[in-house]
Amino acid sequence: MRPCAMNFLLVLLCSLTTAAQAQIKAAFIYVGPAKEVGWSHSHDEGRQHLEKVFGADVKTQYVEFVQEGRASAEIIRKLAAENDIIFTTSQGYMVTTARVAREFPAVKFDNATGLRLSENLGSYAARAYEPRYLSGMIAGAMTRSNRIGFVAAHAIPEVIRGINAFTLGVRRVNPQAVVEVKWTRQWYAPDKASELARELLKSGADVLTHHTDSPAVVKEAEAAGVFAISFHSNMSEFAPTKQIASVGYDWGKYYATQIQALKEGNWSSKRLWLGMSEDIAQLNNLSDQIPAAVRDQVSQVEKEIKNKTFSVFSGPVLNSRGRPLVRAGESLTDDELLRMNWYVEGVVGEMPSF
Repeated sequence: MRPCAMNFLLVLLCSLTTAAQAQIKAAFIYVGPAKEVGWSHSHDEGRQHLEKVFGADVKTQYVEFVQEGRASAEIIRKLAAENDIIFTTSQGYMVTTARVAREFPAVKFDNATGLRLSENLGSYAARAYEPRYLSGMIAGAMTRSNRIGFVAAHAIPEVIRGINAFTLGVRRVNPQAVVEVKWTRQWYAPDKASELARELLKSGADVLTHHTDSPAVVKEAEAAGVFAISFHSNMSEFAPTKQIASVGYDWGKYYATQIQALKEGNWSSKRLWLGMSEDIAQLNNLSDQIPAAVRDQVSQVEKEIKNKTFSVFSGPVLNSRGRPLVRAGESLTDDELLRMNWYVEGVVGEMPSF
């Protein structure tokens, strides 16, 4: 073989090897269904966004309905042996993800809403309480019974924070309204969520919202003829006449930055909490049924949140017993928000242990 031909083959082989190395393999673990609107679906939309943005440079896979806690270890380990980065999309995977990350130091891990960090483990979350507050303003303006129903899954700080932010928004525009909370104790439990939604309707709620991983609550709202505010995804297909707003996320933007960092070799472990300023947490799909004056007020507060001239948990804030927890001129710190385990004034219902 002539030297020039040999050189050509070496260059071609090197190019093919570099191309193969450039492909990032990413895996996603979901607590619920990838294809049914909700929390897991919102992350799967982010996964699909990666494939659109990076094409052949990224290969993704996912596993849905993965049980949280130790039961997830086998699946996370299997994926870690096959991928460059693993996104475990629930706080319930946090401890197991941290353990497996120690076993696979060459693999990157990212845990949604978790708190643990290590050299190859990061965490990310959305400040969903920001658009939650705005959706509460809408609910407070639209209720006529002054009773709003909230179906929630687990009493962790993230969920409690959302309930409180929503209630603060409600009471900003309607101090007489209350938010009644009922708990499924499961992220994905459509039948239980439907049952609790019906209970809330019987107690007089004329607006429903939720923090669960299915459209069950908005379906019940549509059937009962009351307003619904969906969470995690746009669920208007299940409540075409009664969904008045949705709170959701743009995870694709975040996932793209992580994959790009891996490609460039500068990925690093971080704890990121991204909100409306970064356009990760969002209020969308406002209905024309919302009066123009209410929409204008919500729009103004949204601008204040985005430019950081207003904080959702700025004082005065009272707890459910009427005692001041945040005084005028003060705001809760991120550390305090991350440990939240109390209700604001206006929340009705128990707070179960998790």
